[in-house]
Amino acid sequence: MKAHEIDFQIFGEEMQYVEIELDPQEIVIAEAGSFMMMDNNVQMETIFGDGSQQQTGIFDKLLSAGKRVLTGESLFMTAFINQNNFKSKVSFASPYPGKILPIDLTQFQGKFICQKSSFLCAAKGVAVGIEFSKKLGRGFFGGEGFIMQKIEGDGMAFVHSGGTLAKKELGEGEILKVDTGCLVGFTQNIDYDIEFIGGIKNSIFGGEGLFYATLRGPGTVYIQSLPFSRLADRIIASAPRAGGNSREEGSLLGGLGNLLDGDNKF
Repeated sequence: MKAHEIDFQIFGEEMQYVEIELDPQEIVIAEAGSFMMMDNNVQMETIFGDGSQQQTGIFDKLLSAGKRVLTGESLFMTAFINQNNFKSKVSFASPYPGKILPIDLTQFQGKFICQKSSFLCAAKGVAVGIEFSKKLGRGFFGGEGFIMQKIEGDGMAFVHSGGTLAKKELGEGEILKVDTGCLVGFTQNIDYDIEFIGGIKNSIFGGEGLFYATLRGPGTVYIQSLPFSRLADRIIASAPRAGGNSREEGSLLGGLGNLLDGDNKF
């Protein structure tokens, strides 16, 4: 095993967190901002790149860090090292409501492809990089679905999905069409591309974006019901406007409804 062999337990329903048990000198790496709590004498250390054991020189570290910048992530990650002589625990929390998906890379032939920003944490030795596309359509039109991360190694990794998580097993040649933002990840045998929805009415009035992802089996696909971008749009749409007024979505009464509810102050 190149990666550290960690034990874990996932807690919660809507706002989950993963608790990882580290043996002495074991290490787990995580994205900045995902840390929740840890036992005493677990040491936190900022590292350059993803800290994988495959990085043997300064060039490898620079290449790894550069790939992370392309996916919109920080140049640095955080490593948590158990400096005790006994087992210790460290926990990482979900960034927003959803599910934490544990990925045993040994069951996925050493590679799993996922949405950018979905990676939460992994055992030391797991490499986190960018999955380059060979098709130009994904690059120009993919939106959320284009920049994918690849998680490689033989240890445990954890990714986060928003809302409810769906798992689809695709047979040979079977095709699934998914909103680009709802795509969490898939196994390396899946052939994926971006397609134009088509039709003037669909493009202008559909409200679902201009493109979707098509995934062809065989392989496994994970889909989320609540992408963060969709959640953020809803929050922004419901946020109070300047002057204290908020936009009432789907309400015919609008401001009159606020008056009836007693929300407006005189």
